[in-house]
Amino acid sequence: MTAIGVGLPAPPPRTPVRRPTRQLHVGDVPVGGGAPVSVQTMTTTNTADIEATLQQIAEVTAAGCDIVRLAVPSRDDAAALPSIVKQSPIPVIADIHFQPRYVFAAIDAGCAAVRVNPGNIKKFDDRVAGIAKAAAAAGVPIRIGVNAGSLDPRLLAKHGTATPEALVESALWECSLFEEHGFHDIKIAVKHHDPLTMIAANRLLAQRCDYPLHLGVTEAGPAFQGSIKSAVAMGVLLAEGIGDTLRVSLSADPVEQVKAGCHILASLGLRPRKLEIVSCPGCGRLQVDIHKLAAQVEAAFDGFPHPLRIAVMGCVVNGPGESREADLGVSCGNGKGQIFARGQVVATAPEHQIIDRLLEEALRLADEAPGDGEERGSAP
Repeated sequence: MTAIGVGLPAPPPRTPVRRPTRQLHVGDVPVGGGAPVSVQTMTTTNTADIEATLQQIAEVTAAGCDIVRLAVPSRDDAAALPSIVKQSPIPVIADIHFQPRYVFAAIDAGCAAVRVNPGNIKKFDDRVAGIAKAAAAAGVPIRIGVNAGSLDPRLLAKHGTATPEALVESALWECSLFEEHGFHDIKIAVKHHDPLTMIAANRLLAQRCDYPLHLGVTEAGPAFQGSIKSAVAMGVLLAEGIGDTLRVSLSADPVEQVKAGCHILASLGLRPRKLEIVSCPGCGRLQVDIHKLAAQVEAAFDGFPHPLRIAVMGCVVNGPGESREADLGVSCGNGKGQIFARGQVVATAPEHQIIDRLLEEALRLADEAPGDGEERGSAP
């Protein structure tokens, strides 16, 4: 889609300098080596239910997901992989726990990558040679995923708990086993439910290897709490240039996980913004229900195909200034709102007509947007 290019800013001048890493490819998505940070999620369907799984993959793809991961706990799930992989619009990663035979099934099914958790796969170290050989022959990268909740018992005994050092030691030990067989197409994830532990583990890992890293605060919690914990931890690391893919692990619909991940990246200038709403928090000067109005604007513009910054302001203190700086804006008072487009007042609408007028102006801006190949301006 053509960008409107009105008020959305270019990436900030201090966009994080990315940590140099090896690059691998998950299907057609490059990971590491300077490639854009990709957003992942996991389906919550029964993988063996091919139709339901493909429907959810379509939904997360529409929300901006780059790579999707599927749980493969059973023979029926493994049997469904070839059909899902063939029809999925984005690369599919098989998520394997406990049973190493499903690693080989996933590779044979054409999965773009395989995630393994060495801490809970029986005699995993003894199976590395075979896995490395099969993955190398198929050109399939391996993600080594170490979680605090399923850390190798040997390392739990050594460190007493899932410390950053324990998580990193586990990941690098498993990497070394693959390296012994000449396999380096590896991505690493060290996850913990505590943001500070997760940050410390990834900083340490970034110092000790050049593999691309997948970021996640595992079991982050319900949508509100989990989004904050994830944004804090990932924001710190991404601002330091650490992280090549991410998943926001919320107890919420996978679509919401994807949206949260995209917003985290957009906030750091690592992904183009789509819809950004600038709205005031509220105070005693308000003459409009700004919380309700902001929610209505967000709902009305959900899925709008062009990037937009919309200011939804409740009084004359900051309202006109913020509205002029946005693509669209409304500055409210006395039961009505001044509608701004491209920095100019274009209408005054009663409160019940504000959403309709904003939508009309958005469609007009879209019609006036330059076509592909034309120079696109941007307001200062």
